[in-house]
Amino acid sequence: MPRLSDKSLLAIAAVVDVAVHARGTPVAAKALAARHGLPPRRLEPVLQALVHAGVLKGVRGPRGGYELARERRRVSVAEIVRVAEGAEEEREIVLPPLVTEVVQPAVAAAEETFDAALDGVTLEDLCRAADRNGHGSENDRIDFAI
Repeated sequence: MPRLSDKSLLAIAAVVDVAVHARGTPVAAKALAARHGLPPRRLEPVLQALVHAGVLKGVRGPRGGYELARERRRVSVAEIVRVAEGAEEEREIVLPPLVTEVVQPAVAAAEETFDAALDGVTLEDLCRAADRNGHGSENDRIDFAI
């Protein structure tokens, strides 16, 4: 069972897409959404959260869009995930004692290990992998149906 939500995976893909396709000009949300087969309204909240967190920079105007706010090597996948997960609405759920006393403590150690591993993966690593696998061309279309 994957630990990352679809929203987190979409956020990671969006940042990689911006990093790969920006090349001196901002990436329009419409172009980004089209490459991923999503309506722009599904992507905008995630992109705005990434702007507020300082991962992306929003550029206004007719040729506006999104670009990286920092160097690729200074953005970790874990940071992107934290932003995406923080953008979700928190719902108050009362958990039973079995969950709070047994399950959560047991899972917490595994989550810390997973988070530490994600901290070691940078945007630069993902961009290099995207380039090696041919995902840097304008003809890319990756389906992220959520």
